[in-house]
Amino acid sequence: MVRSIEYGNLMHQAMRGLIRQVLTDVRQHGLPGEHHFFITFDTTHPDVQLADWLRARYPDEMTIVIQHWFENLEVDEEGFTITLNFGNQPEPMRIPFDALRTFVDPSVEFGLRFEAHEDEFDEEEESEEDGDDEPTPPPAAPSPGGAEVVQLNRFRKN
Repeated sequence: MVRSIEYGNLMHQAMRGLIRQVLTDVRQHGLPGEHHFFITFDTTHPDVQLADWLRARYPDEMTIVIQHWFENLEVDEEGFTITLNFGNQPEPMRIPFDALRTFVDPSVEFGLRFEAHEDEFDEEEESEEDGDDEPTPPPAAPSPGGAEVVQLNRFRKN
Protein backbone atom coordinates (compact mmCIF):
# COMPACT_ATOMS: atom_id res chain seq x y z
CA MET A 1 0.00 0.00 0.00
CA VAL A 2 1.29 3.44 -0.92
CA ARG A 3 1.44 5.95 1.92
CA SER A 4 0.07 9.43 1.22
CA ILE A 5 -0.47 12.66 3.08
CA GLU A 6 -4.15 13.08 3.87
CA TYR A 7 -4.45 16.84 3.41
CA GLY A 8 -8.25 16.82 3.71
CA ASN A 9 -8.19 15.17 7.13
CA LEU A 10 -5.35 17.43 8.30
CA MET A 11 -7.28 20.52 7.18
CA HIS A 12 -10.43 19.36 8.97
CA GLN A 13 -8.44 18.84 12.17
CA ALA A 14 -6.99 22.34 11.87
CA MET A 15 -10.42 23.90 11.20
CA ARG A 16 -11.94 22.07 14.19
CA GLY A 17 -9.03 23.31 16.32
CA LEU A 18 -9.77 26.88 15.20
CA ILE A 19 -13.45 26.49 16.17
CA ARG A 20 -12.44 24.96 19.52
CA GLN A 21 -10.18 27.96 20.18
CA VAL A 22 -12.88 30.49 19.21
CA LEU A 23 -15.52 28.82 21.39
CA THR A 24 -13.08 28.57 24.31
CA ASP A 25 -12.45 32.32 24.03
CA VAL A 26 -16.20 33.02 23.92
CA ARG A 27 -16.68 30.82 26.98
CA GLN A 28 -14.06 32.81 28.88
CA HIS A 29 -14.80 36.34 27.65
CA GLY A 30 -18.21 36.33 25.93
CA LEU A 31 -18.96 37.32 22.35
CA PRO A 32 -17.10 40.49 21.32
CA GLY A 33 -18.85 43.24 19.38
CA GLU A 34 -21.26 42.04 16.71
CA HIS A 35 -19.79 38.54 16.44
CA HIS A 36 -22.26 35.65 16.37
CA PHE A 37 -22.18 32.14 14.98
CA PHE A 38 -24.34 29.94 12.79
CA ILE A 39 -23.27 26.35 13.38
CA THR A 40 -24.74 23.53 11.30
CA PHE A 41 -24.23 19.99 12.52
CA ASP A 42 -25.23 16.44 11.70
CA THR A 43 -27.97 15.38 14.13
CA THR A 44 -27.44 11.73 13.17
CA HIS A 45 -23.91 11.70 14.62
CA PRO A 46 -23.92 9.11 17.44
CA ASP A 47 -22.40 11.51 20.00
CA VAL A 48 -24.78 14.43 19.40
CA GLN A 49 -27.00 14.94 22.44
CA LEU A 50 -30.30 16.75 21.84
CA ALA A 51 -33.79 16.80 23.29
CA ASP A 52 -35.95 14.18 21.60
CA TRP A 53 -38.31 16.82 20.19
CA LEU A 54 -35.39 18.67 18.53
CA ARG A 55 -34.04 15.45 17.04
CA ALA A 56 -37.50 14.64 15.69
CA ARG A 57 -37.85 18.11 14.18
CA TYR A 58 -34.33 18.05 12.67
CA PRO A 59 -33.62 14.39 11.88
CA ASP A 60 -30.61 15.04 9.58
CA GLU A 61 -29.02 18.38 10.39
CA MET A 62 -29.66 21.47 12.43
CA THR A 63 -28.32 25.02 12.46
CA ILE A 64 -28.02 26.81 15.78
CA VAL A 65 -27.32 30.48 16.39
CA ILE A 66 -25.02 31.55 19.19
CA GLN A 67 -25.71 35.23 19.69
CA HIS A 68 -27.92 36.93 22.28
CA TRP A 69 -28.81 34.23 24.77
CA PHE A 70 -26.84 31.13 25.57
CA GLU A 71 -25.44 29.64 28.73
CA ASN A 72 -23.42 26.76 30.10
CA LEU A 73 -20.97 26.83 27.18
CA GLU A 74 -18.28 24.23 27.88
CA VAL A 75 -15.59 23.27 25.37
CA ASP A 76 -13.29 20.24 25.39
CA GLU A 77 -11.12 18.39 22.88
CA GLU A 78 -14.05 16.44 21.41
CA GLY A 79 -16.78 19.09 21.17
CA PHE A 80 -18.89 21.53 23.12
CA THR A 81 -22.00 21.68 25.26
CA ILE A 82 -24.33 24.66 25.34
CA THR A 83 -27.81 25.55 26.51
CA LEU A 84 -29.93 27.49 24.02
CA ASN A 85 -33.43 28.90 24.31
CA PHE A 86 -36.13 27.48 22.03
CA GLY A 87 -39.48 29.20 22.53
CA ASN A 88 -38.67 30.14 26.15
CA GLN A 89 -37.56 26.58 26.82
CA PRO A 90 -33.85 26.19 27.68
CA GLU A 91 -32.42 23.10 25.99
CA PRO A 92 -28.94 21.73 26.68
CA MET A 93 -27.12 20.05 23.82
CA ARG A 94 -23.78 18.37 23.17
CA ILE A 95 -22.19 18.79 19.74
CA PRO A 96 -18.98 16.94 18.87
CA PHE A 97 -16.63 18.74 16.51
CA ASP A 98 -16.79 15.70 14.20
CA ALA A 99 -20.51 16.42 13.65
CA LEU A 100 -19.95 19.96 12.35
CA ARG A 101 -20.88 20.74 8.76
CA THR A 102 -20.54 24.53 8.72
CA PHE A 103 -19.37 27.31 11.02
CA VAL A 104 -20.20 30.89 9.98
CA ASP A 105 -19.60 34.26 11.63
CA PRO A 106 -21.53 36.60 9.31
CA SER A 107 -20.41 39.71 11.22
CA VAL A 108 -16.96 39.35 9.62
CA GLU A 109 -17.95 37.23 6.59
CA PHE A 110 -16.03 34.22 7.88
CA GLY A 111 -17.14 30.66 7.24
CA LEU A 112 -15.90 27.09 7.24
CA ARG A 113 -17.53 24.16 5.52
CA PHE A 114 -16.61 20.57 6.26
CA GLU A 115 -16.72 18.32 3.23
CA ALA A 116 -17.65 14.71 3.86
CA HIS A 117 -15.06 12.07 3.04
CA GLU A 118 -15.96 8.64 1.74
CA ASP A 119 -15.16 7.00 5.06
CA GLU A 120 -17.42 9.47 6.89
CA PHE A 121 -20.72 8.65 5.25
CA ASP A 122 -22.66 5.70 3.93
CA GLU A 123 -23.83 4.94 0.39
CA GLU A 124 -27.16 6.72 0.88
CA GLU A 125 -25.45 10.01 1.73
CA GLU A 126 -22.96 9.47 -1.10
CA SER A 127 -25.78 9.28 -3.65
CA GLU A 128 -27.27 12.51 -2.25
CA GLU A 129 -23.94 14.32 -2.68
CA ASP A 130 -23.42 13.26 -6.29
CA GLY A 131 -25.93 15.80 -7.59
CA ASP A 132 -25.25 18.71 -5.25
CA ASP A 133 -22.11 20.21 -3.73
CA GLU A 134 -24.10 22.43 -1.34
CA PRO A 135 -25.34 21.09 2.00
CA THR A 136 -29.11 21.01 2.27
CA PRO A 137 -30.02 23.78 4.69
CA PRO A 138 -32.63 23.06 7.33
CA PRO A 139 -35.93 24.88 6.98
CA ALA A 140 -35.99 28.29 8.61
CA ALA A 141 -37.83 28.12 11.91
CA PRO A 142 -37.99 31.35 13.88
CA SER A 143 -38.39 30.86 17.60
CA PRO A 144 -39.94 33.60 19.66
CA GLY A 145 -37.74 32.90 22.69
CA GLY A 146 -34.23 33.30 21.35
CA ALA A 147 -32.58 30.55 19.31
CA GLU A 148 -33.53 30.17 15.69
CA VAL A 149 -32.69 27.86 12.84
CA VAL A 150 -31.73 29.69 9.66
CA GLN A 151 -30.73 29.00 6.10
CA LEU A 152 -27.12 29.87 5.41
CA ASN A 153 -27.81 30.75 1.77
CA ARG A 154 -28.79 34.28 2.76
CA PHE A 155 -25.19 34.94 3.83
CA ARG A 156 -23.54 33.82 0.59
CA LYS A 157 -22.08 36.33 -1.80
CA ASN A 158 -23.28 36.04 -5.38
